[in-house]
Amino acid sequence: MKRYKLYLIGMLIVPWFSMPLIGKRTFKKFFLSSLSINLLALGESFIAHKKKLFWFYKRLHPKFLGDIPLIFGPFIVGSLWIFKFTYGHFFRYMVTNITVDSFFVYIVMDWFKKIGYGPLIRLKKYQFSFIFFIKAVVLYGLQKTIEKKQNH
Repeated sequence: MKRYKLYLIGMLIVPWFSMPLIGKRTFKKFFLSSLSINLLALGESFIAHKKKLFWFYKRLHPKFLGDIPLIFGPFIVGSLWIFKFTYGHFFRYMVTNITVDSFFVYIVMDWFKKIGYGPLIRLKKYQFSFIFFIKAVVLYGLQKTIEKKQNH
């Protein structure tokens, strides 16, 4: 197996090792909304791939998108952790999301480009950040809606 595939598998699996620390109740409470926003991110990736907005060269399988390990690894697990510590405090939630997303967009994406994993192509960093901002607001609203329906 090629070395980069081991890294991608690690990127996909390692974040899930933190799940016992998050707690069963928190997982059950936030998983549906986190999964939903990550499925939206998957749709976004199909569009981005087709329009060449950003590109991930390395893939687990030739038919998979290159950012699958990111979406179903650190992004979904990160959403759960951010909710655990900030849900109910919208301002804190948004500041945390903006901080984490900015780190990803301005630091990690540069590193991904440097190591040959993938760059932004037709998308500027501020545009990519704005997409993350919108997804954070949608995710919070989705969780509020799910919670409201469960309480009625």
